Amino acid sequence: MSGKVPGRSNLLGLNRSELEAFVATLGAKPYRARQLLKWIYRRGESDFARMTDLAKDFRAQLADVAEVSVPEIVSARTSADGTRKWLLRMPGAAGNEQVIETIFIPEPGRGTLCISSQIGCALDCSFCATGQQGFNRNLTSAEIIGQVWLANRELGREPDGERVITNVVLMGMGEPLANYKNVLPAMQLMLDDLAYDLSRRRVTLSTSGLVPQIYRLAEDSNVALAVSLHAPNDKLRDELVPINRKHPIAELLAASWHYLERQNGRSVTFEYTMLDGINDQPGHARELAVLLRGHDAKVNLIPFNTFPGTRYRRSPAATIDRFRDLLAQGGVMATVRRTRGDDIDAACGQLRGQVLDRTLVRLGSKMVRLAVRA
Repeated sequence: MSGKVPGRSNLLGLNRSELEAFVATLGAKPYRARQLLKWIYRRGESDFARMTDLAKDFRAQLADVAEVSVPEIVSARTSADGTRKWLLRMPGAAGNEQVIETIFIPEPGRGTLCISSQIGCALDCSFCATGQQGFNRNLTSAEIIGQVWLANRELGREPDGERVITNVVLMGMGEPLANYKNVLPAMQLMLDDLAYDLSRRRVTLSTSGLVPQIYRLAEDSNVALAVSLHAPNDKLRDELVPINRKHPIAELLAASWHYLERQNGRSVTFEYTMLDGINDQPGHARELAVLLRGHDAKVNLIPFNTFPGTRYRRSPAATIDRFRDLLAQGGVMATVRRTRGDDIDAACGQLRGQVLDRTLVRLGSKMVRLAVRA
C-alpha cells in the first residue's frame, strides 16, 4: 500500500511505545503492538487482513482507522557494480511533490542501505550535490523507516534465509540531527528486536556537526556515530562545511569524544572527502593526525564524486594513498572508501533527488534554527 489515506493513522514509523499507545486507544492489550511490529517490519506486511494471528475483529478495526503507508517508488536503477538506487516520491505542499534517493550497496558478507532524512539539506556544504539543491522539509519517521521497509521488500532475502540488508547508514540526503524528532523513532525501530533487530554498531548516523544534538543523541541512542569533518582546521572547514562557523572543530571533537565515552563505543568515524589541491596536502594530513591522535577515532577517506556545476575535482589515487599513510604514521587509522554506484549518480555526495520547492535555500542562522526545531 502506498499513499496515505486521509483520516487513517499510518502505523509505519511508530516505535514500540507509540504503537502500544495507539492500540490502547482501540481497547487492545500491549501485546497486539508487539504482534504488529513483527508483521510490519520482520514480515514486511502492509495488509491487516493477512496478519493472521490477530483477532478478526481487531483486524477489521485496524482496517477502518489505520494503514501501513509507504513511499512510492518513482524509478529504480542498478549500477554495473550492483549498487541499486531508488527514487521515492514524497508529498509536498499544494501538490508540489518531491523526490528523494535511497541507495543499496552490496558487498561480500554485508549489504548497506543508505537512507535520507530530509528533502534536500540546509547546511550548504560546498562539495555536496544535495547541499547545493537547498532544503524543502524534514522527512517524517514513516518516510525514513519506509525506505528500509521498501528496500527489504524489493531485495527480499537470500536463499538461505539470511537478510540482505545488514547495515543502515543515515548518510543520504539531509542532515539527520536537524530532523532529530523523526530520526530517533526510526532508528529505534531499526534496533528493536521485534522490528529490524539490527545491532547498534550496524546503524550509523552521519552528521556535519550539530553539536547540541550530538550531546542529546548520547543520552537517547547508542548507534554508531560518523562525523563529516573534511578539513583539519577551522579556516578551511568554514569554507567547506559552513556549520563550522557556528560549531567549530574544537566543539565538534569535544562532543564526539563525549558521545564515545557515554556510549562505550569502539570509535568515532570521521569522514573526509578528498578534494584535489584543497584539503589533500601532506600538511593537512599531519594537522588531522594531531587533532585525532590519542583518541578512538578512525578516518574514512572518501574520493570526491563529481556532479554538474561543481568546481571541485577528485584527488588522484596516489595523493589519497599518501594521505592515508601519513595519518597512519601519525598514529591514526585511516581507510579509503571504495567508490560505488557513480555510474548512476549514487555515490557519496552525488545524491540530488528533486527538490522542487526550495522555500529554504541556503545556510543561515534562521534556517538552521528552523531545521533543528522542526
